[in-house]
Amino acid sequence: MIRQRAIQAEAKQERHHAILDAAERLLMRSPERVANVAEVADEAGLAKGTVYLYFPSKEELLLAIHERNIDGFFSALIARLQTSAPVAIETVLELTHRHVVEPPLFLPLAARCFGMMGQGVPPPSALAFKQRMADRLQLAGAGLEHHFPDLAEGDGVALLRHSYALIIGLWQMSGESAGGCAVDAGASVQAIHDWKYADELDRALRALWRGTVGRVTQ
Repeated sequence: MIRQRAIQAEAKQERHHAILDAAERLLMRSPERVANVAEVADEAGLAKGTVYLYFPSKEELLLAIHERNIDGFFSALIARLQTSAPVAIETVLELTHRHVVEPPLFLPLAARCFGMMGQGVPPPSALAFKQRMADRLQLAGAGLEHHFPDLAEGDGVALLRHSYALIIGLWQMSGESAGGCAVDAGASVQAIHDWKYADELDRALRALWRGTVGRVTQ
């Protein structure tokens, strides 16, 4: 009986990821629109009713994709923090680029999910997502406080929270975001708005981290 339950749980997890994979492929093909449940089911080779069993709405499906992306970053960061090797600011920046900046869906989906949390996602699902995020933040924050001794208790979580706000806020202001405003003006105005997101983010994050961890500036 235990073996059977394990097999069923494994099959359920595989189906869960197959649905997310299918939704991601559709987003990659048409990032400007959100596929409906029927399209996702067809892409995954499943019945529409099966997809509804896992994700009652397309908003919850998008949030699940976003959370899987977030988990990739936190899993890599926490694994690194749990080692005895010293952690440098550049280590965190490298992980941020690899798991947050470079994947094409992470930033647009993150911005979209911010808007969905107050509408579209049922309150119990939103609360559960926030609790899982809090758990990740607490674990990663404690790891940062261990590696950066100038951080007081709670400072690690705050530093991650401020970093995420910078990451999303700068992206939304950039021309690489669908929400970024195209500028067609004089040279002086154009120069102010003509900047590369990845480079600007590096400078902003490096300044935030160096200013927060005190004497630990590597």
